[in-house]
Amino acid sequence: MTSPLTRRAALTGAAALPLAAAVTAASAPAAAADGHGAKAPASQSRSFNLGSLTVTALLDGSFPRDGAQGIFGGGATDEEFAAVSAENFIPADMAQFFFTPTLVDTGQQKVLFDTGLGQGGIQKALAEVGVTPDQIDVVVLTHMHPDHIGGMTTDGAPTFANARYVTASAEYDFWAKMEAGNRVGDLVAEKVTPLAEKMSFIDDGGEVAAGISAMAAFGHTPGHMTYLLDGGSQQLLLTADLANHYVWSFAHPEWEVRFDMDKAAATASRRKVMEMLAAERMPMIGYHMPFPAAGFVETRGDGFRFVPVSYQMMG
Repeated sequence: MTSPLTRRAALTGAAALPLAAAVTAASAPAAAADGHGAKAPASQSRSFNLGSLTVTALLDGSFPRDGAQGIFGGGATDEEFAAVSAENFIPADMAQFFFTPTLVDTGQQKVLFDTGLGQGGIQKALAEVGVTPDQIDVVVLTHMHPDHIGGMTTDGAPTFANARYVTASAEYDFWAKMEAGNRVGDLVAEKVTPLAEKMSFIDDGGEVAAGISAMAAFGHTPGHMTYLLDGGSQQLLLTADLANHYVWSFAHPEWEVRFDMDKAAATASRRKVMEMLAAERMPMIGYHMPFPAAGFVETRGDGFRFVPVSYQMMG
């Protein structure tokens, strides 16, 4: 966990994954016939010590969704998908979705990664740790799918009024040139473009703040970024949408995810980044991992396993 990250060529130009499906309010009741409900954990925040940094997972929302194989199992047979699900004690026909922005306190700045669904969950999670939206100094958009930019505004006004904004230049350029009628492009025009004058555009290796640097992971979207958090004595990789499910996308990185825009690049990125995380024994925090979204990666056969964090980084 304290090993320095080797910025391998495998990461450069690699891809990562998103969940761009339309979402409903995470607090809306939704109980499945088999007893799976939509209730999120009672707490919406969990903090970790990372050297000089404090990292806080913020649960913006959680809900179940049917048709899991069609979302996460592109290229898998019914038998393969069912077998991996059974081995990991989860149903093969549904998945519980989690949406988890991350707050990093450097001691000088409060840096928020992604803004959630726009249903008010992130404000509640921030309140648990005594932070108000106007105290956020920097908002980083890992990419611009709706579940990451939905909270940029509240009732038409910027949610994080005093923040500056950071995103990949390739990401903004791609969505900003979309013609009207593209669902994501229209939301970018509504939520992001009005704040462009307060936005810095970053490329691979660029620094967001002290101890926070960008690592290109294109593929999920044209400018999807992961971010290395370096607290001096410890490091963590914020993987955003590199992997969208803690079982299927790890056990079989080659299984395509419906919402990956460049599926070949995204699947290659998953494997390369997971190999690095496993070799370095570096913790990760992923936007769609089960709350509190942090854990480790180990190799298992031809694939990998996500190992949820327990008490390794008590905060």
